[in-house]
Amino acid sequence: MMKMKRLPVAVLAVLLVAPSFLVDVAPQTIAAQAASTTQTEGELASKEEVIYANLLADGSLDQMYIVNTLNVTEAGTIIDYGTYDNLKNLTDLTELKQMDEYVQVEAEKGPFYYQGNVNTLELPWKIKITYVLDGKEVSPDELAGADGHLDINIETQVNDAVDPAFFENYLLQVSMLLEQDVYNNIQAEEGMIANAGKNKQVTFTVMPEQEEVLTLTADVVDFESDGIEIAAVPSTMSIDPPDIEEITSEFNSLSNAIKEIDNGVGELKNGISELNSGVTSLYDGSGQFRNGMSELAGSSSELVNGSKAIDQALSEISRSLQVTDNMDLGDLNSLPQGLTQIAEGLHETSAGLSTLRENYTLAYGSLDEAMRAIPDHQIRESDIQSLYESGADPAVVEKLVDSYAAAQKAKGTYTAVGEAFAAVDSTLHEVRSATKEMGDTLTSIANGLSSSLANMDSMDSLTQLQQGLAELSANYSEFHSGLVSYTNGVGELSSSYNEIHSGIGELSGGTTELENGTSELRSGTTKLYDATSNLPEQMQEEIDAMISEYDKSDFEAVSFVSDKNDNVNTVQFVIKTEAIKKEEQEVTVDVEEKEENFWTRLMDLFRRK
Repeated sequence: MMKMKRLPVAVLAVLLVAPSFLVDVAPQTIAAQAASTTQTEGELASKEEVIYANLLADGSLDQMYIVNTLNVTEAGTIIDYGTYDNLKNLTDLTELKQMDEYVQVEAEKGPFYYQGNVNTLELPWKIKITYVLDGKEVSPDELAGADGHLDINIETQVNDAVDPAFFENYLLQVSMLLEQDVYNNIQAEEGMIANAGKNKQVTFTVMPEQEEVLTLTADVVDFESDGIEIAAVPSTMSIDPPDIEEITSEFNSLSNAIKEIDNGVGELKNGISELNSGVTSLYDGSGQFRNGMSELAGSSSELVNGSKAIDQALSEISRSLQVTDNMDLGDLNSLPQGLTQIAEGLHETSAGLSTLRENYTLAYGSLDEAMRAIPDHQIRESDIQSLYESGADPAVVEKLVDSYAAAQKAKGTYTAVGEAFAAVDSTLHEVRSATKEMGDTLTSIANGLSSSLANMDSMDSLTQLQQGLAELSANYSEFHSGLVSYTNGVGELSSSYNEIHSGIGELSGGTTELENGTSELRSGTTKLYDATSNLPEQMQEEIDAMISEYDKSDFEAVSFVSDKNDNVNTVQFVIKTEAIKKEEQEVTVDVEEKEENFWTRLMDLFRRK
């Protein structure tokens, strides 16, 4: 016992610590010896890769390493393809062997982790970061501690040197933590700004197959940055198609409404075609009427001159036939012949007036029918405005409005002078009847005068004849005055109608253009209906196309380090730029150091009482 008490302190220390060494080292040594002597082929269910990339502040790649997770279902030797510059076992102390194109791992059942650093691989994205301070591009080294208005531009592009599967199927989440004391007036048009405690978190998202330029602007004071973090993960979320039944129902209503518009425009086109045909007939009838009025006005002077000659002849006969005791009755023998000639002239005038009346009646009938064919529709200003807002061609609508206004103006003018047009027919009838009656009267007088002259035996009969001729001459003078007034009115009416006919001509040209315009409008509404009749189906096709573009749920992960790896479960990228910090000044602190180690602490333990 005494010898036991006198054992050196060093020996006691060895006895105290030896069991722990034996416990810790022995199992590993035994496992290593067993593994070296009995290697069996293991079984790998799947693997996962997380690529960590450190970037410089401008976005260029600094270093990269991959953490591989091997899900081992049967212990033994596992082959994982990939070429690394150096390896680190993150699971146990088993040695990892780098072969030409693969890593050999001795793993137990369960997850096995190891890290491999690489200097030869590139990221699937080219990332470029630029900094613009107060309108001037500056390097990251110049930013630390700077004040001013800062623009940070992050540009992402495809790297054609890397398997395109990552660019086509991965989305990027770019995030920056902005300290409240450094950043103010933060703007990020494409990003989402959220609170992160007292600071702000800005997150941008870049969809698969997209190249973007992301911009953050802010006013900075004493600038520092912890760096920009970028996570790249597969866009494997499934996008369920939206319920568009209500929307398609609305589109069906829209399509039906467009169909009704197309039908309405078709009816409008037919109506305008009929209107144009009617206006064309109106113009033709108006031309005939105008020509008839011109002929009537042109023949008015002949009619007036002929009537004037008859009036003068009757006056001359009446004055010449003065009954005296010594008058020569032989001169009266030529009177019946003169009266007969006048009567024939009146009959010819009556026949001409009858023909003129027939032509006028035909022309006036065509004009009246065409004018009455113009609809009396009253279109309100609100209706016209609705037509403009319907999407119809404004030029066509303008022609439609102008033609409507011209048609209403022409019809209004015709209505205002309609009584004058109607009076021409009755006046022609009265003048023709009066002329014929006077001709018949003169014929009767001439016949009677011939008989009377043959049997005249006294002056009384001659006196009666003279009185009758004087009365006829006076009545004819009144008729002649009325005829002159009538022909003057016809002349004014003919001149005025030339303006009406010109207006009808403009109306005819307008309705022709309107018909052509409505044909174009109908063609447009028909095309619009054809384009929208299957709008719900088109919308569904577009939605399906958009979903297929962004739905990457069928994407199967591929290995980043080697295309020979199978059963790859997930591959993710964790990327971060270096921080931009001000240089810290060295602070020297005088501290009395007391070197202590395990042995001194053990000795102190035994020195305690």
